[in-house]
Amino acid sequence: MNSSEFRRRGKEMTDFVADYLDGIEGRQVYPNVQPGYLRSLVPSTAPEEPDAFEDIINDVERIIMPGVTHWHSPYFFAYFPSANSYPAMLADMLCGAIGCIGFSWAASPACTELETVMMDWLGKMLKLPEAFLAGEAGEGGGVIQGSASEATLMALLAARTKVTRRLQAASPGLTQGAIMDKLVAYSSDQAHSSVERAGLIGGVKLKAIPSDGKFAMRGSALQEAMERDKAEGLIPFFVVATLGTTSCCSFDSLLEVGPICNKEDMWLHIDAAYAGSSFICPEFRHLLNGVEFADSFNFNPHKWMLVNFDCSAMWVKKRTDLIGAFKLDPVYLKHSHQDSGLITDYRHWQLPLGRRFRSLKMWFVFRMYGIKGLQAYIRKHVQLAHEFEHLLHQDPRFEICAEVTLGLVCFRLKGSNKLNEALLERINGTKKIHLVPCHLRDKFVLRFAICSRTVESAHVRLAWEHISQLASDLLGAEKE
Repeated sequence: MNSSEFRRRGKEMTDFVADYLDGIEGRQVYPNVQPGYLRSLVPSTAPEEPDAFEDIINDVERIIMPGVTHWHSPYFFAYFPSANSYPAMLADMLCGAIGCIGFSWAASPACTELETVMMDWLGKMLKLPEAFLAGEAGEGGGVIQGSASEATLMALLAARTKVTRRLQAASPGLTQGAIMDKLVAYSSDQAHSSVERAGLIGGVKLKAIPSDGKFAMRGSALQEAMERDKAEGLIPFFVVATLGTTSCCSFDSLLEVGPICNKEDMWLHIDAAYAGSSFICPEFRHLLNGVEFADSFNFNPHKWMLVNFDCSAMWVKKRTDLIGAFKLDPVYLKHSHQDSGLITDYRHWQLPLGRRFRSLKMWFVFRMYGIKGLQAYIRKHVQLAHEFEHLLHQDPRFEICAEVTLGLVCFRLKGSNKLNEALLERINGTKKIHLVPCHLRDKFVLRFAICSRTVESAHVRLAWEHISQLASDLLGAEKE
């Protein structure tokens, strides 16, 4: 394919993408296929001779689309949003064209510098404390990770290195193994499974702190667990506070947990993967109060800020804590500006070496939507969630299981878990809308998350009518 054909095919692909998104409402949101469906539809080996572009595009509709879960359908209410916008897609095209592997400033200066500036832009949108910003001479700064899971792991590993070095400096005879055996980290029992996974990868004990009646981690519960562990000779070193839990969008008490972490010299990491986008709205910024106590903070613009996956924003107060844990400098990666203090090499901030020019997506989206446009988008989703909440309140057969703060509603039929499992099976079996469940304590709960960029009140009301009818059918069948 030469540039002339690329121009032609590129226009065709743009039309294909636009037609797909314009018509996505008409597609069944969840596929009918069974595991292994695709293998029989493609040859067992790659073609010896080139295939025609037309054949490939035809196969997208014939082979790929039947197995796609349409995350951007206005009838997709599962998980959390996965951001999608035309400016971000255009930026991804440019990223692919430039094709740099931005592991260092020298590998592509613009890739490094735009990321630093975009992370400062975003930090200012969130009104983060100045300590988290790189600025021209700050000690903190931001980095784009691939996911919140990576950010949590990076924070834990940095905290582990920091406490190990501190203890070895005080007691030079202490081995790393002896310290590792005693390290203990904490998170709420509502924290994402990726936090537990970070503990497994990091080789440290991770303890779940029982949450309160609103599914939040409180300072008193953390203090109690920490004191018990210290009495047993363990070394508390790391805490993950979640703002907007996956199950029900609950918020750990930063204003209680933060001072404890600071007093005990424990690294505090904030995981706000979903909820973080909402903090650009003044009316939701209070949910971030207490961030000043944190050592690191992370959320995903690729969830709710119209920046396509992957783009997980992570800030640290002292970047030397992060860089110092992972810095290796083979001669083939060195360059003449790396010790100037004016720039950073992002390979030291992450697990992989290579990295794409992801900040282009942020630059395009922030400029083409503006802060006001992004705020309006978030407010619309929150309003639609409250609309669904209102519909539930009008039906005495249902109960709402957690406070509706942002764009997630947790609900269930009053009755047994088995009844609600049957309702969800019917909802997803008809494939008109798509939901996923959670467990809140001993209750099986359905989650209704406002996800699509194009979702409107009409879609929410149709979804509710569908759920209500299926509930009536189920309850009628139960009586027979």
